[in-house]
Amino acid sequence: MSVWLMIALFVLIANLPWIGNRVFFIYPMPLKPVWVRLVELMVYYFVSLMIGIAFEMRFSGDIYTQQWEFFVTTLSLFLVLAVPGVVYRYQWLPMQKKFK
Repeated sequence: MSVWLMIALFVLIANLPWIGNRVFFIYPMPLKPVWVRLVELMVYYFVSLMIGIAFEMRFSGDIYTQQWEFFVTTLSLFLVLAVPGVVYRYQWLPMQKKFK
């Protein structure tokens, strides 16, 4: 159950930059550039790593050292989890505006 909770949480976190035009839901911008969204995505990736470390400490009591391959793989997975937000922001919303 906890693994599915973590995956659902990471899907939610990965899609946060694409939802609105506020930087980290604090600072409003009229139009948030793509580079700001990507910076937010990287910060959220590191937040998700910290959540994963907390889960690992909670359930195993130890943090296992990882090599660079682990971080490349988890970053790739995090980017895949962000695809629904990207599709929503750059394909769904413009299509909705076009047909209104």
